[in-house]
Amino acid sequence: MYLKPIAAGLLACATLLSFSAHAADDVIRLGNLKLAHFAAVSYIKEIAPKCGIQVQESTFAKGLDVMQAIIAGELDVGATASEAAISGRAKGVPIYAVAGFAKGGARLVARPDVGIKSVKDLKGKKVGVTRGSIQELLLATELGQNGLTASDAPGKDVQLIYLSYPDLNAALIGKNLDAIMQTEPQASQAINKKFGVEVLKPYDTPIGEPVRTLVMSEKFYKEHRSAAEKFMRCFVQATKTFIDDKPTAEKFVTQTLFKGQISKEDFDDAIGNSPYSFDITPAHIQVSTDLMVKYGIGKMDKPPVATDWVKTDLLDAAKKSLNIK
Repeated sequence: MYLKPIAAGLLACATLLSFSAHAADDVIRLGNLKLAHFAAVSYIKEIAPKCGIQVQESTFAKGLDVMQAIIAGELDVGATASEAAISGRAKGVPIYAVAGFAKGGARLVARPDVGIKSVKDLKGKKVGVTRGSIQELLLATELGQNGLTASDAPGKDVQLIYLSYPDLNAALIGKNLDAIMQTEPQASQAINKKFGVEVLKPYDTPIGEPVRTLVMSEKFYKEHRSAAEKFMRCFVQATKTFIDDKPTAEKFVTQTLFKGQISKEDFDDAIGNSPYSFDITPAHIQVSTDLMVKYGIGKMDKPPVATDWVKTDLLDAAKKSLNIK
Protein backbone atom coordinates (compact mmCIF):
# COMPACT_ATOMS: atom_id res chain seq x y z
CA MET A 1 0.00 0.00 0.00
CA TYR A 2 3.07 2.24 0.09
CA LEU A 3 3.98 1.72 -3.58
CA LYS A 4 1.91 4.61 -4.90
CA PRO A 5 3.35 7.26 -2.56
CA ILE A 6 6.87 5.95 -3.17
CA ALA A 7 6.35 5.97 -6.96
CA ALA A 8 4.91 9.46 -6.79
CA GLY A 9 7.87 10.60 -4.74
CA LEU A 10 10.33 9.07 -7.17
CA LEU A 11 8.52 10.68 -10.10
CA ALA A 12 8.57 14.06 -8.39
CA CYS A 13 12.27 13.64 -7.64
CA ALA A 14 13.05 12.64 -11.22
CA THR A 15 11.05 15.59 -12.53
CA LEU A 16 12.92 17.95 -10.21
CA LEU A 17 16.29 16.53 -11.29
CA SER A 18 15.30 16.83 -14.94
CA PHE A 19 14.17 20.42 -14.41
CA SER A 20 17.35 21.23 -12.52
CA ALA A 21 19.52 19.77 -15.29
CA HIS A 22 17.58 21.71 -17.91
CA ALA A 23 17.72 24.88 -15.84
CA ALA A 24 21.45 24.46 -15.49
CA ASP A 25 21.96 24.64 -19.26
CA ASP A 26 23.58 27.87 -20.41
CA VAL A 27 21.01 30.19 -22.03
CA ILE A 28 22.53 31.86 -25.10
CA ARG A 29 20.80 34.71 -26.92
CA LEU A 30 21.21 34.51 -30.70
CA GLY A 31 20.39 37.12 -33.33
CA ASN A 32 19.79 35.89 -36.87
CA LEU A 33 18.31 36.79 -40.26
CA LYS A 34 15.61 34.82 -42.07
CA LEU A 35 17.63 33.76 -45.10
CA ALA A 36 18.33 30.32 -46.57
CA HIS A 37 22.08 30.45 -46.00
CA PHE A 38 21.58 31.60 -42.38
CA ALA A 39 19.54 28.46 -41.64
CA ALA A 40 22.32 26.29 -40.19
CA VAL A 41 22.78 28.95 -37.50
CA SER A 42 19.05 28.81 -36.80
CA TYR A 43 19.24 25.00 -36.61
CA ILE A 44 21.52 25.31 -33.58
CA LYS A 45 18.47 25.86 -31.37
CA GLU A 46 17.00 22.55 -32.59
CA ILE A 47 19.98 20.55 -31.33
CA ALA A 48 20.95 22.86 -28.46
CA PRO A 49 19.73 20.57 -25.63
CA LYS A 50 22.12 17.86 -26.85
CA CYS A 51 24.91 20.44 -26.62
CA GLY A 52 24.06 21.33 -23.02
CA ILE A 53 22.76 24.78 -23.92
CA GLN A 54 19.51 26.61 -24.54
CA VAL A 55 19.34 29.01 -27.46
CA GLN A 56 16.88 31.90 -27.60
CA GLU A 57 16.79 33.07 -31.22
CA SER A 58 15.60 36.51 -32.31
CA THR A 59 15.15 37.31 -36.00
CA PHE A 60 16.09 40.70 -37.46
CA ALA A 61 15.53 42.38 -40.82
CA LYS A 62 19.21 43.14 -41.46
CA GLY A 63 22.66 42.72 -39.99
CA LEU A 64 22.91 46.28 -38.68
CA ASP A 65 19.89 45.56 -36.47
CA VAL A 66 21.79 42.62 -34.99
CA MET A 67 24.65 45.00 -34.19
CA GLN A 68 22.28 47.38 -32.42
CA ALA A 69 20.91 44.52 -30.30
CA ILE A 70 24.45 43.53 -29.28
CA ILE A 71 25.18 47.14 -28.29
CA ALA A 72 22.01 47.09 -26.17
CA GLY A 73 23.25 43.95 -24.41
CA GLU A 74 20.35 41.89 -25.77
CA LEU A 75 22.42 39.28 -27.65
CA ASP A 76 25.43 37.07 -26.99
CA VAL A 77 25.91 35.84 -30.56
CA GLY A 78 24.85 37.23 -33.93
CA ALA A 79 24.79 36.08 -37.55
CA THR A 80 25.34 38.74 -40.18
CA ALA A 81 27.15 39.63 -43.37
CA SER A 82 30.74 40.76 -42.98
CA GLU A 83 29.89 44.32 -44.06
CA ALA A 84 27.53 44.82 -41.11
CA ALA A 85 30.01 43.25 -38.69
CA ILE A 86 32.82 45.49 -39.96
CA SER A 87 30.61 48.59 -39.73
CA GLY A 88 29.56 47.59 -36.24
CA ARG A 89 33.11 47.05 -35.04
CA ALA A 90 34.13 50.41 -36.53
CA LYS A 91 31.35 52.09 -34.55
CA GLY A 92 32.53 50.51 -31.32
CA VAL A 93 30.27 47.47 -31.13
CA PRO A 94 32.19 45.11 -28.80
CA ILE A 95 32.27 42.00 -31.01
CA TYR A 96 34.65 39.35 -32.28
CA ALA A 97 34.19 37.53 -35.58
CA VAL A 98 34.49 33.86 -34.60
CA ALA A 99 33.40 31.84 -37.66
CA GLY A 100 32.06 32.03 -41.19
CA PHE A 101 28.80 30.16 -41.73
CA ALA A 102 28.14 30.55 -45.48
CA LYS A 103 29.77 31.81 -48.65
CA GLY A 104 28.45 33.66 -51.70
CA GLY A 105 24.76 34.44 -51.45
CA ALA A 106 24.40 37.20 -54.03
CA ARG A 107 23.29 37.63 -57.65
CA LEU A 108 22.82 40.55 -59.96
CA VAL A 109 19.35 39.93 -61.38
CA ALA A 110 17.74 42.00 -64.15
CA ARG A 111 14.29 42.27 -65.66
CA PRO A 112 14.09 40.02 -68.72
CA ASP A 113 12.82 42.85 -70.94
CA VAL A 114 15.58 45.45 -70.44
CA GLY A 115 18.48 43.65 -72.15
CA ILE A 116 21.04 43.89 -69.35
CA LYS A 117 23.82 41.39 -70.10
CA SER A 118 26.71 42.80 -68.06
CA VAL A 119 27.54 45.30 -65.33
CA LYS A 120 28.39 47.93 -67.95
CA ASP A 121 24.78 47.71 -69.19
CA LEU A 122 23.60 49.14 -65.86
CA LYS A 123 24.54 52.64 -67.03
CA GLY A 124 21.44 54.81 -67.04
CA LYS A 125 19.45 52.21 -65.11
CA LYS A 126 17.74 52.02 -61.71
CA VAL A 127 19.29 49.30 -59.57
CA GLY A 128 17.89 48.12 -56.25
CA VAL A 129 19.91 46.92 -53.27
CA THR A 130 19.46 46.59 -49.51
CA ARG A 131 21.34 49.24 -47.56
CA GLY A 132 23.74 47.87 -44.98
CA SER A 133 24.06 44.50 -46.72
CA ILE A 134 27.02 42.70 -48.25
CA GLN A 135 25.16 43.04 -51.55
CA GLU A 136 25.60 46.82 -51.30
CA LEU A 137 29.37 46.39 -51.03
CA LEU A 138 29.46 43.87 -53.88
CA LEU A 139 27.41 46.18 -56.11
CA ALA A 140 29.65 49.17 -55.32
CA THR A 141 32.76 47.12 -56.08
CA GLU A 142 31.35 45.74 -59.33
CA LEU A 143 30.30 49.22 -60.50
CA GLY A 144 33.66 50.69 -59.48
CA GLN A 145 35.74 48.15 -61.35
CA ASN A 146 33.57 48.72 -64.41
CA GLY A 147 34.06 52.49 -64.29
CA LEU A 148 30.50 53.38 -63.28
CA THR A 149 29.41 55.91 -60.66
CA ALA A 150 26.32 55.46 -58.51
CA SER A 151 24.12 57.34 -56.05
CA ASP A 152 20.62 57.22 -54.64
CA ALA A 153 20.14 60.70 -56.13
CA PRO A 154 19.90 61.35 -59.89
CA GLY A 155 22.99 62.49 -61.79
CA LYS A 156 25.28 59.46 -61.61
CA ASP A 157 25.68 56.60 -64.07
CA VAL A 158 23.48 54.35 -61.95
CA GLN A 159 20.61 55.39 -59.70
CA LEU A 160 20.45 53.28 -56.55
CA ILE A 161 17.16 52.43 -54.90
CA TYR A 162 17.40 51.08 -51.35
CA LEU A 163 14.78 48.47 -50.41
CA SER A 164 14.46 45.40 -48.21
CA TYR A 165 15.11 41.99 -49.75
CA PRO A 166 11.40 41.10 -50.26
CA ASP A 167 10.64 44.60 -51.59
CA LEU A 168 13.43 44.31 -54.18
CA ASN A 169 11.63 41.38 -55.81
CA ALA A 170 8.30 43.20 -55.65
CA ALA A 171 9.83 46.27 -57.32
CA LEU A 172 11.32 44.10 -60.08
CA ILE A 173 7.93 42.47 -60.67
CA GLY A 174 6.32 45.91 -60.78
CA LYS A 175 8.96 47.12 -63.27
CA ASN A 176 9.97 49.91 -60.92
CA LEU A 177 13.59 48.73 -61.12
CA ASP A 178 15.75 47.55 -63.99
CA ALA A 179 17.97 45.27 -61.91
CA ILE A 180 18.65 44.24 -58.33
CA MET A 181 21.66 42.97 -56.40
CA GLN A 182 19.80 40.36 -54.40
CA THR A 183 20.40 37.80 -51.64
CA GLU A 184 19.27 34.16 -51.50
CA PRO A 185 16.71 32.63 -51.73
CA GLN A 186 15.02 35.73 -53.16
CA ALA A 187 17.41 35.85 -56.14
CA SER A 188 16.68 32.23 -57.03
CA GLN A 189 12.96 32.85 -56.65
CA ALA A 190 13.13 35.77 -59.08
CA ILE A 191 14.86 33.58 -61.66
CA ASN A 192 12.69 30.49 -61.12
CA LYS A 193 9.47 32.53 -61.30
CA LYS A 194 10.84 34.17 -64.48
CA PHE A 195 10.46 37.82 -63.49
CA GLY A 196 14.26 38.07 -63.34
CA VAL A 197 17.30 36.75 -65.20
CA GLU A 198 20.79 36.30 -63.80
CA VAL A 199 23.35 38.78 -65.05
CA LEU A 200 26.19 37.48 -62.89
CA LYS A 201 27.25 36.17 -59.53
CA PRO A 202 29.42 39.04 -58.25
CA TYR A 203 32.46 37.05 -57.15
CA ASP A 204 35.01 38.45 -59.60
CA THR A 205 36.06 41.23 -57.21
CA PRO A 206 38.93 41.10 -54.68
CA ILE A 207 36.36 39.95 -52.10
CA GLY A 208 35.69 36.74 -53.98
CA GLU A 209 32.79 34.86 -52.42
CA PRO A 210 31.80 36.94 -49.38
CA VAL A 211 31.80 35.03 -46.10
CA ARG A 212 28.84 35.45 -43.74
CA THR A 213 30.07 36.20 -40.26
CA LEU A 214 29.23 34.68 -36.89
CA VAL A 215 30.06 37.20 -34.18
CA MET A 216 30.16 37.03 -30.39
CA SER A 217 30.03 39.89 -27.93
CA GLU A 218 33.39 40.44 -26.27
CA LYS A 219 31.71 39.95 -22.89
CA PHE A 220 30.35 36.54 -23.86
CA TYR A 221 33.64 35.48 -25.47
CA LYS A 222 35.75 36.52 -22.48
CA GLU A 223 33.52 36.04 -19.44
CA HIS A 224 31.40 33.03 -20.41
CA ARG A 225 34.05 30.86 -21.97
CA SER A 226 32.45 27.50 -21.20
CA ALA A 227 29.15 28.54 -22.76
CA ALA A 228 30.96 30.02 -25.75
CA GLU A 229 32.82 26.74 -26.29
CA LYS A 230 29.58 24.74 -26.10
CA PHE A 231 27.88 27.10 -28.54
CA MET A 232 30.74 26.83 -31.02
CA ARG A 233 30.70 23.04 -30.91
CA CYS A 234 26.95 23.16 -31.48
CA PHE A 235 27.45 25.54 -34.42
CA VAL A 236 29.95 23.16 -36.00
CA GLN A 237 27.62 20.19 -35.47
CA ALA A 238 24.62 22.04 -36.96
CA THR A 239 26.64 23.23 -39.94
CA LYS A 240 28.12 19.79 -40.60
CA THR A 241 24.61 18.33 -40.50
CA PHE A 242 23.45 20.78 -43.16
CA ILE A 243 26.52 20.15 -45.32
CA ASP A 244 26.31 16.34 -45.08
CA ASP A 245 22.54 15.81 -44.86
CA LYS A 246 20.88 17.86 -47.59
CA PRO A 247 17.33 16.47 -47.00
CA THR A 248 17.44 17.66 -43.37
CA ALA A 249 18.67 21.10 -44.46
CA GLU A 250 16.05 21.34 -47.21
CA LYS A 251 13.18 20.34 -44.93
CA PHE A 252 14.23 22.79 -42.23
CA VAL A 253 14.60 25.69 -44.68
CA THR A 254 11.52 25.10 -46.84
CA GLN A 255 9.10 23.92 -44.14
CA THR A 256 10.27 25.21 -40.75
CA LEU A 257 11.95 28.48 -41.73
CA PHE A 258 9.90 29.55 -44.76
CA LYS A 259 6.67 27.62 -44.06
CA GLY A 260 6.41 26.32 -47.62
CA GLN A 261 6.93 29.75 -49.19
CA ILE A 262 9.99 28.57 -51.12
CA SER A 263 10.23 25.43 -53.23
CA LYS A 264 12.78 22.65 -53.36
CA GLU A 265 14.08 24.21 -56.59
CA ASP A 266 14.47 27.57 -54.87
CA PHE A 267 16.36 25.89 -52.02
CA ASP A 268 18.63 23.93 -54.35
CA ASP A 269 19.49 27.03 -56.38
CA ALA A 270 19.92 29.24 -53.32
CA ILE A 271 22.28 26.91 -51.48
CA GLY A 272 24.08 26.15 -54.72
CA ASN A 273 24.97 29.86 -54.68
CA SER A 274 25.49 30.16 -50.91
CA PRO A 275 26.93 26.93 -49.49
CA TYR A 276 27.19 26.41 -45.76
CA SER A 277 30.71 26.66 -44.34
CA PHE A 278 32.72 27.09 -41.13
CA ASP A 279 35.75 29.24 -41.76
CA ILE A 280 36.72 32.89 -41.78
CA THR A 281 40.12 34.59 -42.07
CA PRO A 282 41.47 38.01 -41.08
CA ALA A 283 42.70 38.44 -44.68
CA HIS A 284 39.17 38.12 -46.09
CA ILE A 285 37.75 40.59 -43.58
CA GLN A 286 40.60 43.04 -44.22
CA VAL A 287 39.97 43.03 -48.00
CA SER A 288 36.28 43.70 -47.37
CA THR A 289 37.16 46.51 -44.93
CA ASP A 290 39.52 48.15 -47.40
CA LEU A 291 36.89 48.10 -50.16
CA MET A 292 34.27 49.54 -47.83
CA VAL A 293 36.63 52.44 -47.19
CA LYS A 294 37.31 52.86 -50.92
CA TYR A 295 33.63 53.04 -51.86
CA GLY A 296 32.34 54.85 -48.78
CA ILE A 297 30.25 51.95 -47.49
CA GLY A 298 29.52 52.16 -43.79
CA LYS A 299 31.02 55.66 -43.33
CA MET A 300 33.79 54.51 -40.98
CA ASP A 301 35.90 57.13 -39.20
CA LYS A 302 38.30 54.48 -37.92
CA PRO A 303 38.21 51.25 -39.96
CA PRO A 304 38.94 48.24 -37.75
CA VAL A 305 42.05 46.12 -38.31
CA ALA A 306 40.91 42.55 -38.96
CA THR A 307 43.64 40.89 -36.92
CA ASP A 308 42.40 42.78 -33.84
CA TRP A 309 38.94 41.23 -33.85
CA VAL A 310 38.84 38.05 -35.97
CA LYS A 311 39.27 35.28 -33.39
CA THR A 312 39.12 31.69 -34.65
CA ASP A 313 40.45 29.85 -31.58
CA LEU A 314 37.00 28.66 -30.47
CA LEU A 315 36.21 27.44 -33.98
CA ASP A 316 39.55 25.67 -34.33
CA ALA A 317 39.06 23.89 -31.00
CA ALA A 318 35.48 22.89 -31.84
CA LYS A 319 36.47 21.48 -35.23
CA LYS A 320 39.37 19.56 -33.67
CA SER A 321 37.15 18.07 -30.96
CA LEU A 322 34.71 16.87 -33.62
CA ASN A 323 37.45 15.62 -36.00
CA ILE A 324 36.54 18.13 -38.71
CA LYS A 325 39.30 19.60 -40.84
